[in-house]
Amino acid sequence: MRREHFVLLAMSILSLSDPLSSFAQKKPVSLHPQNPHYFLYQGKPVILITSAEHYGAVLNLDFDYVPYLDELRSKGLNLTRTFTGSYVEPQGAFNIAENTLAPASDMFICPWARSNVPGYSNGGNKFDLTRWDASYFSRLRDFVSAAEERGIIVELALFCPFYEDVQWKLSPMNEINNINDVGDLPKNDVYTLDKNGGLLAIQETMVRKIQEELHSFTNVIYEICNEPYFGGVTMEWQHHIATRIVETEKELGVKHLISQNIANDSARIVDPHPAVSLFNFHYASPPVAVMQNYHLNKAIGNNETGFRGQRDSTYRKEGWEFIIAGGALYNNLDYSFTANHETGDFTYPEKQPGGGSTALRLQLGYLKLFINRFDFIRMKPDHTFIAGNLPRGAQSYTLSEPGMQYASYFLHLGDTGISVLLPAGNYQIEWMDPVTGIYVKKEALHHSGGNAKIVSPANNYDIALRIERSKK
Repeated sequence: MRREHFVLLAMSILSLSDPLSSFAQKKPVSLHPQNPHYFLYQGKPVILITSAEHYGAVLNLDFDYVPYLDELRSKGLNLTRTFTGSYVEPQGAFNIAENTLAPASDMFICPWARSNVPGYSNGGNKFDLTRWDASYFSRLRDFVSAAEERGIIVELALFCPFYEDVQWKLSPMNEINNINDVGDLPKNDVYTLDKNGGLLAIQETMVRKIQEELHSFTNVIYEICNEPYFGGVTMEWQHHIATRIVETEKELGVKHLISQNIANDSARIVDPHPAVSLFNFHYASPPVAVMQNYHLNKAIGNNETGFRGQRDSTYRKEGWEFIIAGGALYNNLDYSFTANHETGDFTYPEKQPGGGSTALRLQLGYLKLFINRFDFIRMKPDHTFIAGNLPRGAQSYTLSEPGMQYASYFLHLGDTGISVLLPAGNYQIEWMDPVTGIYVKKEALHHSGGNAKIVSPANNYDIALRIERSKK
C-alpha cells in the first residue's frame, strides 16, 4: 500500500472513531456559526469534497450503492449527490456510456407507486401519483443511512428541468406515464406556479413526503432543482418550494440546509431566498462565482464538473482552485462509477464528456487532507498575499488568517522564486505535490516583516503551499 493511500485510510478511520457528544451527532449539517462560508457537522468544521456518480444511486435498482459509498470513504471523500426520480434520462443521453441516471427497462424506481395499467414509456406499468412506493422510500432511507454511517453528506436534488422532450417523456409527471390525468403540458411549464396543469400540488406533496422520511438524518442537504436556468423553471417556483421546505421542517422540528443551483460558470446572486444556505454553480472554473458572491456570507459550491475532457489534472485543478478561492463544496462528476462498476473502475469510452478515476479521487482526498490541516474557519480569500508578479501564465489562489496561516494553490508556477507578504515572525513553509499528497519541500523562515522571497520546488503543472506561524 502506498504511503499516501494508508494516510487517507487512517484519517478516515480516525474521523469516524472520534468521541462526539450526543447533541453534535444528532444535529444536521449546518453552516458554521463562526464562518458561514463553511459547514459544521458532528461538532466539526467541514468542507465537502468528492468525485461522485451521476446521480442515479437511488433511482437505479441496478446500482449497488454500498461499495460505491465505501469507495468514497476510502479516499477520504465526504459528499454524494443524487436525484429523487422525478427526472430520469434515456440511455445514451449526452453521450454518457453506462449512465447511472438512465436505468435499464424496469429498473427505474421513484417516489410514486406503479399502477396496474401498462404503458410506462421505458417499460412496465404507469405510475399512480396519489400512492407512494414503499420500496423506494426504504431504499432512499437505507442509502442516506449508509452514507451517514460513513460520514458522507447527501445532497438530494429534488427536481430537474427537462432539457429535451425525450426526458419529459420519461417522467412520471408526464400524463402519458401516469393514471391521474395530470401533466398534459409542455416541458417548460412543469416548474411554474401558474401553468403547471395541476403538478404543483404533486410536487409539494412529494417534497413533504421525502422530508418526513428523512427528517431524522443528519447528513441531508435539500437542493431545490438541478440546473433551473434551463427548461423554463421560474424563480418564483423555486422560492415557493424553498418556503414549503421550511414550513414542513418547522412542523417536523428539524432544520436541514437548502441549496439552490444558480448558474453554469458564474453569476452574481440577486435577492436570494433567506432560507437558502448553499448556492451551487456548475463548471465554475475559474472560480469567479466565489468572488462574486462571497459577500453573502453563505456557502458557495461547485457541485457539477465535466464536459472538459477526461484528464484527471483538469478536475483536480478545478477542485483545488475552487476550494482555495473560498468555496465550501466541490463535486466532480465521475463517470467511472456505473452499475456493476460501483467501485469506480469502469473504463469509459473516448466520447465520454468528462472524466473520473481512482487516481483523481485520491488526489481530491489529498486536497481534503491539505485544507483540514488548517483552522480554515479563521481564513478568508487573500488577494494581497502574493507580492509582485507571478511568472507569465501562472495563476494563484490564497486563503489566509493574516500573520497566522496561509494556504495557496499555484498553476504553472515552475521552480521559481515568488514574493509573499508576511508580518514579522517565525514561519514553517511546506510545499505539497497535489498529485501524490507528499510534502516535497519544507523550510523554516525567520522574517522581519514585509515581502519574503520563497522558492517553489520543481513541478510540472500545479503545487500547493502551506505557511503557518511557528509556535516557538
